[in-house]
Amino acid sequence: MKRIVVTGGAGFIGSNLLNLLVPRNPDCLFINLDVLTYAANLQSLTEIAGCRNYIFEKGDISEASEVEAIFSKYEPDGVIHLAAESHVDRSIADPSAFIQTNITGTFNLLEACRQRWKSGGEHLFHHVSTDEVYGSLGDKGLFTEETKYDPSSPYSASKASSDHLVKAYHKTYWLPVKITNCSNNYGPRQFPEKLIPLMILNALEGKPLPVYGKGANVRDWLFVEDHCEAIWLVFERGKVGETYNIGGSSERRNIEVVREICKLMSEETGRPLSHFEDLVTYVADRPGHDLRYAIDASKLQHELGWRPTETFETGLRRTVLWYLRNRDWIENIRTGEYRNWIAKNYGSRSAVADKP
Repeated sequence: MKRIVVTGGAGFIGSNLLNLLVPRNPDCLFINLDVLTYAANLQSLTEIAGCRNYIFEKGDISEASEVEAIFSKYEPDGVIHLAAESHVDRSIADPSAFIQTNITGTFNLLEACRQRWKSGGEHLFHHVSTDEVYGSLGDKGLFTEETKYDPSSPYSASKASSDHLVKAYHKTYWLPVKITNCSNNYGPRQFPEKLIPLMILNALEGKPLPVYGKGANVRDWLFVEDHCEAIWLVFERGKVGETYNIGGSSERRNIEVVREICKLMSEETGRPLSHFEDLVTYVADRPGHDLRYAIDASKLQHELGWRPTETFETGLRRTVLWYLRNRDWIENIRTGEYRNWIAKNYGSRSAVADKP
């Protein structure tokens, strides 16, 4: 039985990935290695918790001894590395955790693999990264796999560093690696510090919908299940040593996303659209806020035949409905730490305009 360690498997993308893969691959043992930070939630994995080919192990990848213990216990054939501190605003407020998890943690995993994968066999280290390593685009153009790195935040700099480490271990030690850089994910089970779930839950509770600046920043949105399908496709069929960009071909200004959420919330709850639109509050922009991200995923499409199955409209509706129908999950994550973070991040920001 092939043994695959999935780091960060109790997080947003990891839980969606494991819920997809565990039932589909009974010949693989999936070891979920997660330290269970504020953004992790084992309730997201109740569907597979009893499966014979799934195991959860609590551990911190930034501690080399804990990584070594997991690798000694399971001797994995592969790693899908998702564990990361990922919120830009938190990286600006306190970068230290991002350096420890995203850089040191990746190094510890690479070292554990290098020490073991010295003989034959089908081994693979799949590093899941972000389009934010490329910096900011103007009004035109797309990020390709050849785009020069130009990170703007401590978060994106830490992810860029981890990407370079993975590439260096392939070139120096011939470690079998693959890298994917994805655009903004959204969908079920996402912790509500990110834009879409934050807006859904605040709208549901009649709280302000905080939008940075004038909401003009553009992101390419990728439904999480489409991303998970792409990760597994690259893991199984992608070329060793290669990087693949994954995007949803769904560029939207932030304010457009918020307005679409208001529309869907009105349709699904029966409340007037104006009730939600009046909650929109424009707050001071964050430092170094990249203007636009957009992914060229043609390499993945041409080489492996992947294309997203959800449009932004269908994916966003599925997301809104999931949060409306899973209030127990929401209550489970509403910890004191989460409430303190929201208050700290948005409570002190002053409105810069009533409407654009």
